[in-house]
This record gives sequence, C-alpha cells and structure tokens, in this order.
Amino acid sequence: MAKLGNTEFLNVVAHTPLIALDLILHDDQDRYLLGRRVNRPAQGVWFVPGGRVRKNERLDEAFTRLMLEELGLHRADRADAELIGVYEHFYDDNFSGKDGISTHYVVLGYRYRVPQRLSHLPLDQHSDYRWANADDIALDESVHENSRAYFLTKVIA
Repeated sequence: MAKLGNTEFLNVVAHTPLIALDLILHDDQDRYLLGRRVNRPAQGVWFVPGGRVRKNERLDEAFTRLMLEELGLHRADRADAELIGVYEHFYDDNFSGKDGISTHYVVLGYRYRVPQRLSHLPLDQHSDYRWANADDIALDESVHENSRAYFLTKVIA
C-alpha cells in the first residue's frame, strides 16, 4: 500500500472524509490508555490511540497495523475487539497546518482489553501516555472532546 506524498494527501483531506479506527484500550484494572498527540489535528492534547485506514487495506489489517504502530503489540485481532460505534470527527485544521483546510474523519471506535502490560510505548504519534478510569476521562477537559465522547455517552461503562 503506497503512501501518498504530502501534496496529494492534502488534496484528499481537502475534498473527502478519511476513515479511521480509534482504539479504546483498557487494562485489567479498567483504566483506559490516552496519549498526548504529536501531530495535527488535535496536536498536544490527550487522545485515544488510533489512525487512518489506508487505501486497499482491510479493516482487520488496519487494526493489526495500528496496534503494532501505536502500541507495539504484535498479536492483536480485531475479532477480539468490540465495535462501540461509528463517530464523526471534525477539525478546523489538518496535518500540514495549511490554512483553510479542515479535516473530517469517519471513525470506527473499538474497545479492546490489552492482554499484557504495555511497557515500551512508541513515541512517534504520542509524546506521553497515561492510564485513567472512564469517569475521570469523561470529566477531564485536557482530553480531546472526540475521545471524551466515548466516555460521556456511557458507551464505555
């Protein structure tokens, strides 16, 4: 699956919605993982891990790739996750910071119990990580509203 150059991808962002998976990951203490985003949109705020589905990439493949890239998990199967819903995320900015181009995502939210302790989380997409319980996330305004929505609607209990 070839990656688009920045110019081509910006054209896509300007004209179409993107499809993404959000990974609502919880541990055996029912705490959820948040990362402080490095990239736009939503740069610098706490967000659940996740990412785009690539052209010609099946959802199962995207799930496995994102679990590896975002968390370093080599064995993760979408069949073990719970689809909690389809969401729309709208941002006034875009990955490049170019003025006047917004970003629109159609997001499939998946809840997944992490089977092991995540000790070496990658720092490519997030500069820091933290675990928090659902009620704390729902009330924490430093968590992006699109991530808080998973916890405010009580989909996550």
